[in-house]
Amino acid sequence: MSDWPQGWTGDRNDRYGRGSGSSESEGARAMPQVRRAGPGGGGPHGEPPLPPSMSPRGTVPRQQPSQGYDDYEPYDDGYNTGQVYGQGNGGPGNGGPGNGAPGPVRPKNWKRRITIGLVTFLVLLLAVGIGTYFWADNKLRREVDLSKVQDRPEGGKGTNYLIVGSDSREGLSAEQKKKLHTGSADGRRTDSMILLHVGENGNTMVSLPRDSWVTIPAFTGSESGNRIPQSQNKLNASYSSEGPSLLVRTVEYNTGLKIDHYAEIGFDGFAKLVDGVGGVEIDIPQDMKEKNSGTDLKKGKQTLDGQQALAFVRQRYGLAGGDLDRTKNQQKFLSALANEASSPSTLLNPFTLYPTMGAGLDNLVVDKDMSLWDVKDMFFAMKSVSGGDGKQMNMPVSNPGLATSKGSAVQWDMAKVKQLVSQLKNDEKVTVSSGN
Repeated sequence: MSDWPQGWTGDRNDRYGRGSGSSESEGARAMPQVRRAGPGGGGPHGEPPLPPSMSPRGTVPRQQPSQGYDDYEPYDDGYNTGQVYGQGNGGPGNGGPGNGAPGPVRPKNWKRRITIGLVTFLVLLLAVGIGTYFWADNKLRREVDLSKVQDRPEGGKGTNYLIVGSDSREGLSAEQKKKLHTGSADGRRTDSMILLHVGENGNTMVSLPRDSWVTIPAFTGSESGNRIPQSQNKLNASYSSEGPSLLVRTVEYNTGLKIDHYAEIGFDGFAKLVDGVGGVEIDIPQDMKEKNSGTDLKKGKQTLDGQQALAFVRQRYGLAGGDLDRTKNQQKFLSALANEASSPSTLLNPFTLYPTMGAGLDNLVVDKDMSLWDVKDMFFAMKSVSGGDGKQMNMPVSNPGLATSKGSAVQWDMAKVKQLVSQLKNDEKVTVSSGN
C-alpha cells in the first residue's frame, strides 16, 4: 500500500503522473518533511529559505509552472488536533479549524433591544398624549369673553377663578328633569358660586351665597345691547339678567378682585361628571331628606352617584344654616370630586379617564383664554384644599337674614371682606374667618 498522499507522484514536472524518475527513494517520498527555518532564514542545516507561499505547517510541494520553484499546500500530517472532518468554520458548533469544541457564541444584544423598546414606547406615549390633548382641547366650550367686561380692577398676585354651578337644564329630557328633580323653570340662575384663589401661600375657596345683597353696577350687554342701570339686588340676579359677563362684573365691583378665569357647569354635566369617575365618596354629616332637591341620604361615609350628588349640593331647605350650610356642602363635595377626578385610579385608567374627560369637558363652559392647563390647575387646586393645603370658607357675613325688597338676603361683613380681599390680592396667607 502506497504511503503517498492520493494523486501525488513526486515528480515536479508531472504531479499527477506515476513511475517518475525521481532520484528520491520511496521511503523518502513517503513522509515529506516540512522545511523549518534555521539561522539566516534557511533550514536547520543551511537549506535555502522557504518560498513566500509556504504554509506555516504541514505542506506538500505543488508545481507552479509560471514560477520556477516549489509551492506548498496544506495536507494532513497525521496528527489530528481534534477537528472533526467535514466540519469547517461554518460546521455544527461553530468550531474553528482543527478544533471540534464549539466556538464563541455571539451574545444577544439585550441592551440594544431594551433601548429600542423603550424609545418605541415613549414615542407611542407621546403620540397618544398629543392626540389626547388636542381632542380634549377641542371639547372645551370657550363661550365667555372676559375682555368685554367693563371697568375691570387691576390684577393682583396669584390666579382667581370664578366657578359657577348653574341650574341650566340644557340637554335634559322631561324624564331626566323629573329624575334629577331639577324642575322646568325658565331663565338662568346660579346654584353655587365659588371664588377660588390659587397662590404660593396656599389655595383658598370662598363661597359667594347666591342671595348675597350686593350692588349690581350699570352695565351694557355686549350681545343683547341692553342697558342695565345700577341697583341693589341679590347676586344671583346679575347672572339671570346678563349671564356670566355681568356676574363677573358684579363680583369684581363688590370685591375689588380681578377674575382671571371663568368656569361653569350645569346640572346634566355635573351628574355625568360624577358618574364618569365612578361616584364620589363623601362623609354625610347627618341624615338628609328633602323633597325639592330629591335628597334622601343617611349619615356616614358613602359613595354618591351623579343623581345623589346633585341632590346633595342643591339642598338648602332643612339645613340649620340654610344657604350658608349649602355652600359648605358644595365646597366639600367639589373638593372630593376634584380629588377623585385627579387620582391615579382615574388618570392612569383610560376606561375611566376618557369618559370622565368627555363628560366634564362637553358640559364645561369657560372663558376664551382658558387652556387645558388652566383647567388642570383649577382641579388640582381644589384637590389640594380638600387635602388640607388651603382654606375653605364663606364670604364673611354680618347678617344672614337681611330683610330687603327682594326678600331675605345675606349681608356681607364689609370690614372683613376688605381684609380678605387685601390678603388674596397680595397672595398672603388668609387669616380672616368667615364668621358663619
